[in-house]
Amino acid sequence: MRLSQRMDKLPPYLFVEISRKIAEKKAKGEEVISFGIGDPDIPTPPRIINRLCQAAQEPENHRYPETEGLPELRRAIATWYQQRFNVSLDADKEVLPLVGAKEGIVHLALCFIDPGDLALVPDPGYPPYSRGTMLAGGSPYYVPLREENGFLPDLEAIPDDILKQAKLLWLNYPNNPTGAIANLEFFQRVVDWARRYEIAVCHDAAYTEVAFEGYQPPSFMQAEGAKEVGVEFHSLSKGYNMTGWRIGMMVGNAAMVDALSRVKSNLDSGIPQAIQYAAVEALTGPQDSIREQNARYQRRRDLVIDKLKSMGLGVTPPKGGLYIWARVPQGYTSVEFTDDLLEQVGVVVTPGVGYGENGEGYVRLSLTIPDASLVKGLSRLAEWRDRKAGLGKTRAYLT
Repeated sequence: MRLSQRMDKLPPYLFVEISRKIAEKKAKGEEVISFGIGDPDIPTPPRIINRLCQAAQEPENHRYPETEGLPELRRAIATWYQQRFNVSLDADKEVLPLVGAKEGIVHLALCFIDPGDLALVPDPGYPPYSRGTMLAGGSPYYVPLREENGFLPDLEAIPDDILKQAKLLWLNYPNNPTGAIANLEFFQRVVDWARRYEIAVCHDAAYTEVAFEGYQPPSFMQAEGAKEVGVEFHSLSKGYNMTGWRIGMMVGNAAMVDALSRVKSNLDSGIPQAIQYAAVEALTGPQDSIREQNARYQRRRDLVIDKLKSMGLGVTPPKGGLYIWARVPQGYTSVEFTDDLLEQVGVVVTPGVGYGENGEGYVRLSLTIPDASLVKGLSRLAEWRDRKAGLGKTRAYLT
């Protein structure tokens, strides 16, 4: 048996290794508290589940769905974008429902990338941006996101020879893993840059509905001319706690929407229609649950940041997203610190280097952890701090 060459280049997905380590600890009978994967612990709102159950009883929803999704869902997405961002979309040409945003992100590379082509990928960044590029036969060119620049890419620093080979630019704000945000002025500069170099822009906006202290993250589609140069991916996973139902969308440039729709028609059989009707309910019904869960996430954010600071980790409170991005204590790499927490106190965090080499020196903690587990996890982090102090580590070392 001989696997394809692309499999030799494809690294294992980051969370597979984390899950393996957790399983090893649990097999030994040890309890593990995980701040790892960003999977909301808050249930899907009951009104959405009720609509799902109702639709599941209807025989017409037991058959193959269409790739382009129900007209009702496409219209609901367009209406939601109009109400949330004041962005007008043609529901028939500029909206495409997805089996979760991740599948669309990976499959879009098949629409653009040929062998020898490049995609501009943020580093640190969500792994599927680069993995989709690799699976399509291209190569990622990693664009550094640095703390001193607010974790925004310096597009003008990309060499001209790279720009000539690049087909796509990936962006993601609020950002995973850094928690950084981008304003509309930045997005406008991206549009102008993309026109200049004829590079398609793909913005992953999965976290716009998770925000704190009154902040409302903008959509890339709000920038003038955005639909001429790119698309935006969104998801119902984070705002409506629907990760398990696998439903998202891509909106924007009609040619890009059509291209991905053609690819998807050859790869999947669409989203189960009962789930689509649940998504319609999510987007068109009361939105109170988003405000309530954001208040819960903000409380968790503040508790985690207080504890991390007491451990000597450098951290800035994020205004959006589900993650805390923290500098590891002096003397550790991100993997060493992650392993030490797991071995010493049974707490899982994600090493920053797993998101790219520019993630070295950081760890990511997710806020999607039940309150009781959060309290226990924070107590264990305090235990780690106290153990280090007991071993003679000075306060200067921890800060």
